[in-house]
Amino acid sequence: MSGTGSKKVIVIGGGILGASTTAHLARAGADVTLVTQGSLADGASGRSIAWLNSSGDRSSAYHYLRLLAIDRYRTWAARHTDSSAYLRFDGALKWAGPEDSFRRTFEFERSVGYDSLWIDRDDIERLAPGVDAAAIADEGAIFNPGEGWVSLPDIIAVLVAEAKDAGATVIENAGEVRVDVHEGTAAGVILGDGSAVAADRVVLATGPAVPAHLAALGVTVPDASPAAFVLFTDPVDFTVKTVLNTPRVAVRPTPDNRLVLDAAWAEESIVVGDDGTIEVPDESIHGLLDEASKVLAGRPTLTASHVGAGWKPIPGDGDPVAGPVPGVDGLYALFTHSGATLGLVLGELAADEVMSGEPSPVLEAFRFERFTDQVLPAKVGTDAWSPVAEA
Repeated sequence: MSGTGSKKVIVIGGGILGASTTAHLARAGADVTLVTQGSLADGASGRSIAWLNSSGDRSSAYHYLRLLAIDRYRTWAARHTDSSAYLRFDGALKWAGPEDSFRRTFEFERSVGYDSLWIDRDDIERLAPGVDAAAIADEGAIFNPGEGWVSLPDIIAVLVAEAKDAGATVIENAGEVRVDVHEGTAAGVILGDGSAVAADRVVLATGPAVPAHLAALGVTVPDASPAAFVLFTDPVDFTVKTVLNTPRVAVRPTPDNRLVLDAAWAEESIVVGDDGTIEVPDESIHGLLDEASKVLAGRPTLTASHVGAGWKPIPGDGDPVAGPVPGVDGLYALFTHSGATLGLVLGELAADEVMSGEPSPVLEAFRFERFTDQVLPAKVGTDAWSPVAEA
């Protein structure tokens, strides 16, 4: 990115996408400031199952992007020799429910060259220690040796520290932030206390708040973000290395010997109040603990430490949204599910596009323009603003 000239960039959002973009911009020589409403990783990145994968059936462009994303994590692991506490590639195990089958999923993964093994109960102790072999489906299971997990708060802390070392400024607890727009161009942001910070470019990476943030600027992006939660257990005295995706519960370990649990059925039990508050029923918490115990060797007793509840960022068509925002010059946005998997590579590609002005072919399928009949050009003045979510 030599010859691009120095740019003053503000990144809004303290999650994995904001932290990654900030770090890559700082490395590229930008004068970059990261602004977040609360503290770092206090939103969606702090309540993610954070499974690193390109498992299952998806478009070729999305599959390719996710493969690049996993490659970036492997590069990170090679360059950060102390990262094994928060970044692991011990594989992932998944199996179908009694009335379903994963055979077609396995055949698809193999057809696209994905590292996928079909195993039976006799393989469990060797490949996935800590898992109860009796819980595996009668037909068998899929083991993906190249998959893994990351603790997003830990890697965000490292990314932000590296960004600061490269000259970045970080403003936490900035309150509600406004995007300052003059004559259709993003000129910076206005912080919660009313102070303005000028910039040549603004990058919006506020997770599930991106659609509302853009709507305030006159830009509509289809949004399918649901209320969701993950459950963190108290520390356990046994070892589970692999990520588990089972019919009734998903499980991954944490750096401090806890487990993170979630499930679609539990997510559907959430009660959202008229004021937007999210309530997780006690029976769902106990149900998740029970379902997790059933898939672990020895069926250990698990207890709950805390719940991380909020909105899970998912674009309307499920694919990432990345690129310049139509109608607002100088504004770039990132809005995606699987932010954990995509975090490093999207931050890299976004920073490159912001600095060079050249579009990346890798992101061609994920532009705003695919919603041609839904994205509206922005017509805003100097009073445009939008809330910054915990991201």
